Amino acid sequence: MKKSRISLFIIAKNEESKIAKCILSTRGLVSEVIVVNSFSKDKTALVCRELGAQVYNRAFDGFTSQKNYALSKVTGDWALNLDADETISPELKEEIAQAVKNPAFSGYDIPFCNYFLGKKMRFSGLNKEKHLRLVKTKRAKYVGGLVHEGLDVKGKIGRLKHAINHYSYDTIETYFRKFNRYTTLAAEQMYKNGKRFSLIKVAFTLPFEFFKRYILKLGILDGIRGLLWAAFSTFYVLVKNAKLWQLQEQKEK
Repeated sequence: MKKSRISLFIIAKNEESKIAKCILSTRGLVSEVIVVNSFSKDKTALVCRELGAQVYNRAFDGFTSQKNYALSKVTGDWALNLDADETISPELKEEIAQAVKNPAFSGYDIPFCNYFLGKKMRFSGLNKEKHLRLVKTKRAKYVGGLVHEGLDVKGKIGRLKHAINHYSYDTIETYFRKFNRYTTLAAEQMYKNGKRFSLIKVAFTLPFEFFKRYILKLGILDGIRGLLWAAFSTFYVLVKNAKLWQLQEQKEK
């Protein structure tokens, strides 16, 4: 049986401090590394090239189109997508190597192990997270909008046991740097989808959002990090809706 080739692809911007660890974690598993670089101002592109990656510069115009562009550059039979702040363990590496030999599946959901401010989050709704990250290249494409992209795969989807390690936000400053970008994209997508700001809806949504994350999803058991995650996530909902309101004010005068 012909051995399946696996390609790693990453979209990145200003990730020089993390992307090397991501790429190195896949050594021995992938046959090529594709990086679509959104014209980083740091050494992201240089770091990737030094590790043997193929780097393509492309202006960011939404996660769906950016990832589809990256996927189009993949030449392997299978495509593994990671973000620059994610790594795979030796156990997951071996599991992937075995999974791609199974002709019954066209893709695999992979569980996530999320770290926030330097520590693993065991609750807060993050402990059951999984994403479709490993797919047969020719049977997959991304669908969605500016923010919430997803993979559409023709064929059966399996699930792996070992997790991708996601080192999302090392500091509060890092969180809010990304926060501003993501809330803007989310507001633009909401407006594009025909949604409009509702003061009453937002006023009722915010208390429940915090209650859901901190109590129902047991964020309280993650200590101070659980409290911060619930509070920041609630603030995210407020800010994206505030930006939606601002967008309406600008476009519908």
